[in-house]
Amino acid sequence: MTAVSSVSSCMHWIRGCIIILLLTILDQGSKSLVLAQLKDYPDISLIPGVLQLRYLENRGMAFGLFEGKIPVFVILCLLFFGVFIYVYARIPKNRYYLPLSVTALVMVSGALGNFIDRVCRGYVVDFIYFSLIDFPVFNIADMYVVCSGILLVMLVCFRYKNDEDYDFLRIKKD
Repeated sequence: MTAVSSVSSCMHWIRGCIIILLLTILDQGSKSLVLAQLKDYPDISLIPGVLQLRYLENRGMAFGLFEGKIPVFVILCLLFFGVFIYVYARIPKNRYYLPLSVTALVMVSGALGNFIDRVCRGYVVDFIYFSLIDFPVFNIADMYVVCSGILLVMLVCFRYKNDEDYDFLRIKKD
């Protein structure tokens, strides 16, 4: 690795960490605000019959899976973070792969936001409720994970369609 590519790689990681930090601060800040202003208070209707702020302590994972099983959640998150580091380190640092890099950063930010909640509080703070369709209560980190997951599927289906697009993930044999 040359000095220029080493600096470029370092800047890639620094930018990535800054994005993750900012998105995680936004998520955690919203949850702190909800804890201070909404816990032990009635729901706040933003759009009557459509959208409410509702405080909920989610002790399960997605849709209540693994309720109360924090060690399982921690292990799954650590595995996810390990896979993220492996993939992110190998994503080529060029414009073609920028959407994939950003999608990965948003996804890991969401996982990190809920991981912090689970480890520090023992539950995830959820507060966004679409009453119109009685959708499960969720939070900003959940939006990061779901939106980036949908975007990842779209990228795989429509942008990175060729086997060569994934050469960066192959283990090099010397």
